[in-house]
Amino acid sequence: MGHHSGTRRQFLTQLGACTATLSVPLFVPKSVLGRGVQPGPNDQIGIGFIGVGRQGSALLAALPPDGRKLAVADVYRPRAETVAAKVKAKAFTDYRYVLDLPDVHGVVVATPDHWRAIICIRACQAEKDIYAEKPLTLTIREGRLLVEAVRKYSRVLQTGSQQRSDPRNRLGCELVRNGGIGKIHTVIAHNYPSPWHCGLPEEPVLEGLNWDMWCGPTPLVPFHRDIFAPRANPGWISFRPWSGGEVTGWGSHGLDQIQWALGTDETGPVEIWTEGGKFDPPTYTQPESRARGDRLCSIPKVCYRYANGIVVRLENGPAGGAIFQGDLGSITIDRGKFEVKPPELGREPLGPDAIRLYRSDHHLQNWLDCIRTRQRPVADVEIGHRTATICHLINIARELGRPLRWDPQNEQFVDDPEANALLDRPRRAEYALPDSI
Repeated sequence: MGHHSGTRRQFLTQLGACTATLSVPLFVPKSVLGRGVQPGPNDQIGIGFIGVGRQGSALLAALPPDGRKLAVADVYRPRAETVAAKVKAKAFTDYRYVLDLPDVHGVVVATPDHWRAIICIRACQAEKDIYAEKPLTLTIREGRLLVEAVRKYSRVLQTGSQQRSDPRNRLGCELVRNGGIGKIHTVIAHNYPSPWHCGLPEEPVLEGLNWDMWCGPTPLVPFHRDIFAPRANPGWISFRPWSGGEVTGWGSHGLDQIQWALGTDETGPVEIWTEGGKFDPPTYTQPESRARGDRLCSIPKVCYRYANGIVVRLENGPAGGAIFQGDLGSITIDRGKFEVKPPELGREPLGPDAIRLYRSDHHLQNWLDCIRTRQRPVADVEIGHRTATICHLINIARELGRPLRWDPQNEQFVDDPEANALLDRPRRAEYALPDSI
């Protein structure tokens, strides 16, 4: 369709039937995209779901009552139709039809990582608000473009870092932020493994699955069910073309708590380095568990330092949080809990002048509320991007195996062209990102 202007009728004519396989440029003029009217204070908010596998279906089930489930899109037709039938919504195999529905005010994007930024940018162009699963992006460049798109089109984007809406996580982070254990000097995170390579043999493509579109921006590879599933033997989350491994899978939870507790949501580390042997990721040529890949891809260990001197070490911390070590004691924050040592440091209530963090008790509800108020949600796009950036920095450091200096303001490695070449990944031509928003 290109970048010429066109009417909505021409757009739909070129796209064809609503469940057809499409292959057109991803970025089109706003004039051909459906625009909805903002919901009033008492209206249900029309929501579309893009990607309704394991996580997408869970989010659909958890949508609060003031969200109305209007449309479902999934490249696997049987799944799209089954999920849509259960909630009496429209079913599509191409997400662009969801973005063209004027009564859809927001979209929940729970696709695999390699699709997420492209769909979210396109949703911004279509003037839809967005709930995007974590990690927010596959590369650092994608993240900055997405932030720019959200700001340019005045969208509300909630990153799916749901621990930000858990009161126990919030209280633990507030205790760190207010000096409850004194001055923080070290943070012990989990040693998340990086992704490895995929060489699984070809299997027949599942009937009703558009495998070419599933691959999307990444190279078209032979279908295998243990790629298509997120967690199988081992699943796409463990493979480099489609993910950042558990560094982005679980790391986007735990490292996000570090960002929140330290008050670094709009910045990042300035140095990152590795300790241990050379990174030597395996290639899986037959289905097997994650055990071998996780072991080999946890070497070398990675550390990073913020400008204020606080060092984060990926060692034996909890997967959903971290251990914060201060000059008076320590706080361990994990998924839905925190523990203070010595315990008496956590017993005193915070004073009236204490720093209070953004309070949200339901992540999806917070997003819906912000769609109405146009305020930023608890896990705004900048927050999601900055946490994902740290995950990507860890993977780049492992790949290069040498100390790196990072400029968090300009989002570039300092005097390091080789490292800067890894800020993005190649894409198939029809899925190219714009140079700017």
